[in-house]
Amino acid sequence: MEKQRVIAVVGPTASGKTALGIALAKRLNGEIISADSMQIYQGMDIATAKPTAEEMQEIPHHLIGILPRNQAFSAAEYVTLAREKISEITARGKLPILVGGTGLYVDSLLSGMQFSQEGNDAQLRETLCARAQSEGKEALHAQLAALDPEAAQSIHPNNVVRVVRALEVCLSSGRRFSELKAENAAHPSPYDAVRIGLDYAERAVLYDRIDRRVLRMVEQGLVEEAYAVWKTGEMQTAANAIGYKELIPFFENQAALPDCIARIQQETRRYAKRQLTWFRRNHQISWLILSENDEVEEISEKAEKMIAK
Repeated sequence: MEKQRVIAVVGPTASGKTALGIALAKRLNGEIISADSMQIYQGMDIATAKPTAEEMQEIPHHLIGILPRNQAFSAAEYVTLAREKISEITARGKLPILVGGTGLYVDSLLSGMQFSQEGNDAQLRETLCARAQSEGKEALHAQLAALDPEAAQSIHPNNVVRVVRALEVCLSSGRRFSELKAENAAHPSPYDAVRIGLDYAERAVLYDRIDRRVLRMVEQGLVEEAYAVWKTGEMQTAANAIGYKELIPFFENQAALPDCIARIQQETRRYAKRQLTWFRRNHQISWLILSENDEVEEISEKAEKMIAK
């Protein structure tokens, strides 16, 4: 069976993935599939840096804003949806281009990971999510560390969605999440994938891009968007998107807005560092090391040459 051609544009937040993905889609007759665990939700537009309505009208985008905020969503579900989109796009004679910084989603999809139905328990998942709210994410991570140290080591305590999923598997199946994951991984990939990573020669340039983007988000209405979500009480999923939970102290009159914005910038920089750590482990990624003055056209030319190889 012939493998399907897929391009993946990955890297840390604010590195320019969206712009490069759109430029490549124009050059290569492509359509974009989001690989972002937060952009998939509705109404979280500014905080998750979704492509603009104009960008999405220009180039077809998929798996953006398709789920209600209160719906849990797993890597397994992402892989199922993304596979369908890749097949649809390929059937239209277009090139599927994955764009996003959720490394787990990209790796699970492109590696051909097969997800077992073992360890699925929606009611338990809801209970664990509620516990994360009432007891705190650290308590859940500590429980995972006791049940499956290997999984706990690979999942950051802030990634509540993955911690909950790992605990759901451990508690409902009686098996370690890491063990099941290793079994699922042992399958050949159906894709002929080219992975392109974006990073900057100087870390200070990336961090400056992050800081400036957060300020742009505030100008675009981030505070108002977060407040609207906070008022609905639907912060369970939204709290995983940086830019929401950091504003809660401001909404509760516990902190000044400039301090909360600075915290968003700090947490986003930390997230970018974790993303780079994740992607750097994958030797299948070809890296474009950028400078402050690189233009999208120039970057996309270099990326196209990488793809042609």
